[in-house]
Amino acid sequence: MEIRPIRNDEDHAAVLREIEQLWGAGEGTDEGERLDILVTLVEAYENRRWPLDEVDPVEAIEVAMAYEGRSRADLGRLIGPSRATEVLQRKRSLTLPMIRKIASNWHVPERVLVKDYVLGPKRRTKRRSAA
Repeated sequence: MEIRPIRNDEDHAAVLREIEQLWGAGEGTDEGERLDILVTLVEAYENRRWPLDEVDPVEAIEVAMAYEGRSRADLGRLIGPSRATEVLQRKRSLTLPMIRKIASNWHVPERVLVKDYVLGPKRRTKRRSAA
């Protein structure tokens, strides 16, 4: 039973696929023990990659974009350009279909994306124009 550390998102995706295949394995079996170990590895990687206490869903998307060199246009191709803009500006909540697309394509855990977060404009300093 060779098990290696999860070092990047590709490793993470591969382990998630293996977990899906092992899901439902009997407790105490070799498959069940492998499943337990892989789930523990995934949890450790996800906690390092996406600390739950520190980010809300929009911040998690922004972190994933920065980490992977993605742009707002990349998010737009995934969930729609106007929706991407509205989500990042906190004018629109993420929907379940958006969460599923982001989670499966960008490997951001769904549990991070389903958290409640505040909608509304970003706080900006008001400037008076000289008239």
